[in-house]
Amino acid sequence: MKLMLTCREATRLASEGLDRELGFGERVALRMHLAICRGCTTFDRQMKFLREAVTRLADSERSPES
Repeated sequence: MKLMLTCREATRLASEGLDRELGFGERVALRMHLAICRGCTTFDRQMKFLREAVTRLADSERSPES
């Protein structure tokens, strides 16, 4: 994997990283890109926030109501 990613590649990896463990090279390349790209950093944070929100919603729907 090349070290300098395009924004398209970075957002793809950020999204895939929510579903699978990224390889070492992928993680390094993504971190390098996120260190210099505010837009992709925002995308990454938003994706993580949405994943957490959906997970919490699903968990609350499975739990019996008090």
